[in-house]
Amino acid sequence: MGTAMAVTNYLKEGCIDFTAAIPGSVAAIIGSLIGTRLALSLSPRALQICLMVILPLVGIFIFAKRGAVNSDLAVKRTTRFKIIASSLIGLVIGCYDGFFGPGTGMFLTLALTGLVHLDLIKSVGSTKLINFSSNIAAMITWLISGKILFPIAIPCTICSVAGGFLGSRMAIKTGKKLIRLVLALVSILLFVKIAVDLIKDLAIIS
Repeated sequence: MGTAMAVTNYLKEGCIDFTAAIPGSVAAIIGSLIGTRLALSLSPRALQICLMVILPLVGIFIFAKRGAVNSDLAVKRTTRFKIIASSLIGLVIGCYDGFFGPGTGMFLTLALTGLVHLDLIKSVGSTKLINFSSNIAAMITWLISGKILFPIAIPCTICSVAGGFLGSRMAIKTGKKLIRLVLALVSILLFVKIAVDLIKDLAIIS
């Protein structure tokens, strides 16, 4: 629901590239459904280990390849390329979102800027629409499976709507510097969280 609020703000400001966002959203729904079904039957530990390797690389990309993320002189991609690339990005990261979830927006934003070469603001706006689609698909599957704890979900939803509104307004007004900072912070926090979870799991096993 917080993502839905952010989508509304980015839409009003014209910060969504629909050529990339629409095919990406459709593919993300399919990927999310696949990922959610996998999550119901598989352990996420292997994915956690993979992320321990991927996240430091993400951090290096954000800091070392600053121009690739922030450049206003992005290479103009053809419509056909945008559709194909965004569909593949939506499918793969949508599957990740349904299976595991944390950092989905960050991965989508980096993929849209690095591969599709969207402007960073439009990349974030398009990310929100794609992420919203994968979230809806995953939510429906989890709901049908009876895996949602409403006493936790409802207050989190209310706060998420407020956060989605404030965060998107800040990103639109302050621009790329804040977005880059948040991407870096999220990658660090996600790395720490996954590391702590893995340590706890190993301690329980031992």
